[in-house]
Amino acid sequence: MTAPTVLVASDKFKGSLTAAQVAEAVAVGIHRVRPDAEVRAVPVADGGDGTLAAALAAGFAEVEVTASGPTGEPVATSYARRGDVAVVESADVSGLVRLPGGELAPMRSTSRGTGELVAAAVRAGCREIVLGIGGSASTDGGAGLVQALGARLLDGSGQDLGDGGGVLPGLRGVDLAALRELMAGVAVTVACDVDNPLTGPTGAAAVYGPQKGADPGQVRALDAALAHWADRVAGATGRDHRDDPGAGAAGGIGFAALALLDARLRPGIDLVLDLVGFHDRLVGSDLVVTGEGALDVQTLHGKAPAGVAAAARALGLPVVAVCGRNTLSLDQLHEAGIRAAYALSDIEPDLARCMSEGAFLLETLGARIAADHLASHATTTAGSNP
Repeated sequence: MTAPTVLVASDKFKGSLTAAQVAEAVAVGIHRVRPDAEVRAVPVADGGDGTLAAALAAGFAEVEVTASGPTGEPVATSYARRGDVAVVESADVSGLVRLPGGELAPMRSTSRGTGELVAAAVRAGCREIVLGIGGSASTDGGAGLVQALGARLLDGSGQDLGDGGGVLPGLRGVDLAALRELMAGVAVTVACDVDNPLTGPTGAAAVYGPQKGADPGQVRALDAALAHWADRVAGATGRDHRDDPGAGAAGGIGFAALALLDARLRPGIDLVLDLVGFHDRLVGSDLVVTGEGALDVQTLHGKAPAGVAAAARALGLPVVAVCGRNTLSLDQLHEAGIRAAYALSDIEPDLARCMSEGAFLLETLGARIAADHLASHATTTAGSNP
C-alpha cells in the first residue's frame, strides 16, 4: 500500500494559534504515528481575520503599507498580491484589534484605512480586489472606505466631512468623480457571510453596534446617520442599496462596496478556498483535516470547517476536524460532512493550558487522528497513539 496523503486545511484558533501553526502541529502528531505520511498544509479563513495570512500562505506576495487605523492613528499593515489580484483584510487595518489600548470608539471609528489599502493596490496596478470585511471597529457605512478612494463627502459649508458614523448627519453633498476615475475597470469582490441590511432592527447599528461599544442612544443615532448616508448615496447614484443582503456587513462597508464600487458579494469561505487553490490541492488526498477554535452551531453556517468539508465531500474524501472545544453532536458533525472532531478540551480541561499549550496538545490530537484514520494504508512503522 502507498503512503497516505493528508491535507490540513484549518482556520486559526483565535487568540492561540494561526492557521499555519495549527497545520504544523497536526503534521508533527501525524508523523509520530505515520512518518511515511505526506502532510500538506493549506491554511484557510472564512473571509474575516486570517484571510490575509491564508493568501500569503498560498503564495501571494506581501505588500507593506502604512494606513489609518480605526481612530486615525497610522498603523503598519499590508495587502497580499499575486499578479493583478490584491487581497485586503479590513480587520488588519480597520478592525477592533487595531483600536489603541482596545478602547472602543463607536461614533468616530472609520473604515478609511481599508480604503487606503485598496487605493494603494489599485495605484500599484491591481485590477481585481478581494476584500475581506469581517471584524471592523466602525459603523460608518463604508464612508471612510470611499473617501480614501477619492469620494468627496461634503458638509453644508462645502468642506470635507470628518471620520466616523457620528458625523454622517452633517453630510450634504457627494462627489464621486475622483472615485470613479480611480476605480474604473477595477473589479471588487467582497467576502461576506451575513445578510443584514444597512439600517433598521437587523441593520449594522442595531445588531453589531453594541459589540463595538455603542450604547442604546448611540445605536439609534448611528442607525439614523446610516439612513441619511444611504439617502445621499441614492441621490448621487440613482440606486438605493440599503436593503440589499449584506449591506450591513462590517458596519456598512458592505453597503459602500455594493452602492459605490459595484462589488460582488460572495460567501467568505467559498471565496478564500478559490483564492488559495483549495480544490486543486484536494486531488490525491486520502484524508482532510479541518478545524477552528470552536466547533459550534455557527460552524454550520458558512464557517471555514463547513466549507472545507463540503468541498471534500463532493470528491468523496473523508474529513475530520480539530478544535479547541466542540459543542456539536455527532449527528451535526456528520450532517456537515465531518466524521469526527478532536478537541483540545477532551485531553486538557484547563482552558488556560489549552490556549498556552495549544500546539503541544494538537500534536497529540494529530497522532490520534493518524491512529484512527490512517491505519489501513500501511503498517505503522514508529510510535503509537500517545
